[in-house]
Amino acid sequence: MTTGATVWLTGLPSAGKTTIARALAERLRAGGRRVEVLDGDEIREFLSAGLGFSREDRHTNVQRIGFVAELLASHGVLVLVPVIAPYADSREAVRKRHQAQGTGYLEIHVATPVDVCSDRDVKGLYARQAAGELTGLTGVDDPYEAPDRPDLRIETQGHTVEESAAAVHGLLAEKGLTT
Repeated sequence: MTTGATVWLTGLPSAGKTTIARALAERLRAGGRRVEVLDGDEIREFLSAGLGFSREDRHTNVQRIGFVAELLASHGVLVLVPVIAPYADSREAVRKRHQAQGTGYLEIHVATPVDVCSDRDVKGLYARQAAGELTGLTGVDDPYEAPDRPDLRIETQGHTVEESAAAVHGLLAEKGLTT
């Protein structure tokens, strides 16, 4: 059976997490790899509907996603998880669950500066926050705890999506997870 693993892409809103994950998934699928992308926005709509953005609700959301990711990964799927997961303890709990089950887990920090994310503002969140229409924006008026020792740190500014996806692909190849 093919070895599965979870690849968690964490970073600020509009950092490029989902864009990188989708480009990487396309590349991996073209090579015959079983891949699933657990997009944070889609999970919020279906699996975590009703949760808010308090610290407790964010933790619950991350744990739910981590559970589903580990389950899929334990069955040989490479699971790409582009989810902010702003709190280090929540990400660590997901990592520990994977370790306890003997399932691979890699943490990728999509380390895009907040000013670059604000310029991209793909969902209009930064503009809404600046206009006073939104509070609790991760990295602006709500905390984001960047990983101290991610398996890979990608600085997307000045790099194409393909270059960023290639960096993650290189790590996966190094770990024997591309086939």
